[in-house]
Amino acid sequence: MYSVEKTALIRKSEKEILKIEACGRDAFRIRAIRGGDFPKKPSAIENTSNPEIRVELGEETTVVYNGKIKAVIEGKHARLSFYNGDKLILEERLQAHPLKLFAREFVELPNGKYKITARFEAKADEKIFGMGQYQQPQLNLKGSTLELAHRNSQASVPFMISNKGYGFLWNMPSIGEVSFAENLTKWTAQMSDVIDYVVIAGDTPAEILEKYMLLTGKPPMMPEYALGFWQSKLRYRSREELMSVAREYHKRGIPLSVIVCDFFHWPHQGDFKFDEDYFPNPAGMVKELNDMGTELMVSVWPTIENDSENYEEMKSRGFLIEDHKDNGPHHDCYFDAVFYDATNPEARKFVWDKCKKNYYEKGIKIFWLDEAEPEYIKYDFDNHKYHIGECLEVGNYYPVTYAQNFYEGMQHEGQENIINLIRCAWAGSQKYGALVWSGDIMPTFESLRCQVSAGLNMAMAGIPWWTTDIGGFDGGNQESNEYRELMVRWFEYATFCPVLRMHGFREPAVDGIGETGGGICFSGGDNEIWSYGDEAYEIMKEHIFLRERLRPYIREIMKEAHERGTPPMRPLFYMYPEDKRAWEADDEYMLGGDLLIAPIMELGQRERSVYLPQGVWIDAYTKKKYNGEATINTDAPLERIPVFIREDASVNAETFN
Repeated sequence: MYSVEKTALIRKSEKEILKIEACGRDAFRIRAIRGGDFPKKPSAIENTSNPEIRVELGEETTVVYNGKIKAVIEGKHARLSFYNGDKLILEERLQAHPLKLFAREFVELPNGKYKITARFEAKADEKIFGMGQYQQPQLNLKGSTLELAHRNSQASVPFMISNKGYGFLWNMPSIGEVSFAENLTKWTAQMSDVIDYVVIAGDTPAEILEKYMLLTGKPPMMPEYALGFWQSKLRYRSREELMSVAREYHKRGIPLSVIVCDFFHWPHQGDFKFDEDYFPNPAGMVKELNDMGTELMVSVWPTIENDSENYEEMKSRGFLIEDHKDNGPHHDCYFDAVFYDATNPEARKFVWDKCKKNYYEKGIKIFWLDEAEPEYIKYDFDNHKYHIGECLEVGNYYPVTYAQNFYEGMQHEGQENIINLIRCAWAGSQKYGALVWSGDIMPTFESLRCQVSAGLNMAMAGIPWWTTDIGGFDGGNQESNEYRELMVRWFEYATFCPVLRMHGFREPAVDGIGETGGGICFSGGDNEIWSYGDEAYEIMKEHIFLRERLRPYIREIMKEAHERGTPPMRPLFYMYPEDKRAWEADDEYMLGGDLLIAPIMELGQRERSVYLPQGVWIDAYTKKKYNGEATINTDAPLERIPVFIREDASVNAETFN
């Protein structure tokens, strides 16, 4: 029944083969199949240097040890419980008789695969964080039901950290669902042939997350140019429009790190090149920007129009995502298009070769990888098939391979410190230089509130680089005083995010400037920092200069992310796990170890309460000192949000003046 290997224990029964394998330090990878060999599947696990396990075999109970974690296997159904030393941290839910609800359940599908369910006991006082990006204000996910699928503004990154002292990775890119209910924790996958998850034991959230990042990969070092201010709008319609904005920033003496050439700068989707009727001499454009200290980021979509010069070849070579029900378009933006299959290595090579020739060799060193979920016209997951399998079984892996496509291409050219903006992620995306942004969100204070939780849960899910469209994406009138206030408050918050980036589809829209190619596409209204009136301009300008003064500090926390996987944005409990009130604080956070940030997320709000954890804290603007482990009320005039500096921090309070 049992066989013991150096790093794993295998239990075979009539209905199941169960493998409990050491997975890095203080962690187990659990896999279960109905029979045969364990299949090779897309996995977030990168580090396979596993330590030797210790096993105590028994007639009713068997125990497996890996450092401080132990797994206990009990009974004929092999129910699993996990311990950190002698402390129970997680246990499977088994209700075999009379309910016949098993901890690991396989329901056979017509194609020979299975619908998978894994059940665990729930703890009423458990707090759960991570899981990626969902558009909801809750930071603590206990009580939430989450779709395990990607959508525009939703990124399913199925790693969670519990206040009970463990981390859990659902290492299955299948479409599914998880419920963190009061009476049960239940994970489901709509299609698979294996159950695959990882349990990590740790005494603090930081310890757990660092072990997880060792398994799945840490981000590169963020390049110096990315630490500053990024300018973007729905799209600059021509080279002259884009360059006039960059020149204006330069004329005003405002540092501009990155400016963006967004979608429909191409003749057709899938051409992967500039439409030189509107963007002539791209290399010259890049050089002029570089001379002003600015990098040009270019948008790439994975959509391929029928009229693209590459469509027929990509179709004939099997580089496009296949459909079961019909062969209709996957996406509709001006023209019908289908998605290229980024899970196919040959398709990735084809796309990179085009982008290398038409962008990279003209000086483009940073890409905007849009539509990365991918965003189907209808999220009909059972209709699509990828090179690596059915969408239902592997669909959540697509954004990983999309990021991998460009990261490995740039790496092959000798580039270091690679960063690319992308609209989605799954577990492990971070190692491919993925800077995830929160998608086409709404321009409201309610949406801003959701982004604060989304960014922190992305951090706890192992995605350290994250950003939002300042002011929201879809709308926003420049002349509205209420919207101008939202822009200011969002900009202030974004100053203390991993990346400070302006973007959005502002009202009123403007028409295209031509009848062919990229010229037909409309754009939004102006979205530069001087577009919202003098008061907003002065506040945003000052925060750009504040961001510049914070560069040494931000550089150091990016180094921590690269070397240890430590996220730049951290919930209070990450730094103060012994503080029970820190686990309750869901609308403030740490940027690095020294700055406590309290965003303003309501119209007209000019003060707010802030919880300060243990220690002495200095108001960054007034220089007043406060003792920690206390809630205070503090002013929040329009020109600033509350920021507190830990006493003896590396950041000097004079930075803020």
